[in-house]
Amino acid sequence: MNEAHITVIGWVAADPYYTVTANGTPFLSLRVACTPRRYDRATGQWQDLDTMFLTVNCWRHLADNVNGSDLRRGQPVVVTGRLRIRQYEKDGQWRFSAEIEASTLGHDLNRGTAEFRPVLRGNALTDDDRREAQEVADQWALGGSDQPAADPTAEAAEAA
Repeated sequence: MNEAHITVIGWVAADPYYTVTANGTPFLSLRVACTPRRYDRATGQWQDLDTMFLTVNCWRHLADNVNGSDLRRGQPVVVTGRLRIRQYEKDGQWRFSAEIEASTLGHDLNRGTAEFRPVLRGNALTDDDRREAQEVADQWALGGSDQPAADPTAEAAEAA
């Protein structure tokens, strides 16, 4: 109830990363970029401001649906969900990551068209699922905006 819900309009900055957690829960993570534009009255031109990159995490059916929707880098999207600011350590320094736990995600229909195909519904998340998602989000942060640095589920399987 007291969570920060936001809507972000931007474009897909990296192809989505889809996996199924060890508990069988579908999970998809992607990067969304937003570049605000402002009109400069002095020059009479539009200017781009700094681009902001956000990690977007999708669970269960939303993850499956995004994965089956042929969503690709460069496509315009609208994302709605809960804002999460996470702190992590990299190279001995504490850093912050802005993430959205998506409740909806789709193409921005101001910029194109889409075809809708309905699907069925299902299950709840476990703490293990959330930990796996956090590891993937950390990999986005470590690997840059193009793709996760490594597959944390594969690393977990190798360690077992």
